[in-house]
Amino acid sequence: FRNIIINGDMSIAQRGTSASAISNGYSTCDRWRTQRQIGAFTQSQSTDVPSGQGFANSLKMDCTTADASPSSSNQLSIHQRIEGQMLQYIKKGTSNAESLTMSFWVKSNKTGTYTAEIFDEDNTRQISKTYTISSADTWEKKTITFEGDTTGTLDNDNARSFEVTWWLGAGSNFTSGTLNTTWNSNTTANRVSSSQVNIADSTSNEWYITGVQLEA
Repeated sequence: FRNIIINGDMSIAQRGTSASAISNGYSTCDRWRTQRQIGAFTQSQSTDVPSGQGFANSLKMDCTTADASPSSSNQLSIHQRIEGQMLQYIKKGTSNAESLTMSFWVKSNKTGTYTAEIFDEDNTRQISKTYTISSADTWEKKTITFEGDTTGTLDNDNARSFEVTWWLGAGSNFTSGTLNTTWNSNTTANRVSSSQVNIADSTSNEWYITGVQLEA
């Protein structure tokens, strides 16, 4: 169980393999939750995967109604919630706190800057990092390291402690500050890069992800 992420290869989709006009909640691939207040999207368990990497499925977001100017409080993201009892070994809130490395395969026609975030729900702390999709319609592997946090221990229970998020669009409430690239108390304006792309700005836009790992 080295990988903190569950169903990172998108192989399990017990709710169904496609959902249109998705809202906030779980739609297709197990454990992957959508937060959508920007545009309209169809989400699916796709068979489009990076060649030769051992994956059979990916999660696909397909824009069906564009929204090029989202309201300030609106957001578009997918995330996974992690129970505190699954995270005790990372020793968060101690002097021995472990760094976490996130890796994943991603593909989109929409190149540019994206934001990945870990939010500590128990202590209202967060850290964000950016990654870049450089080539349109090309699978790219991304690796991001989040430093260990020596502040704020996690509850040892089955409630949500971490929310690991991939941002796909955000209103100005989330992007108007300075990106919080080290662990800190949450400030909403510092959660998402000011350069974050909006994949809802055209119905031509698609975004895929698979092979997600998060490891100490």
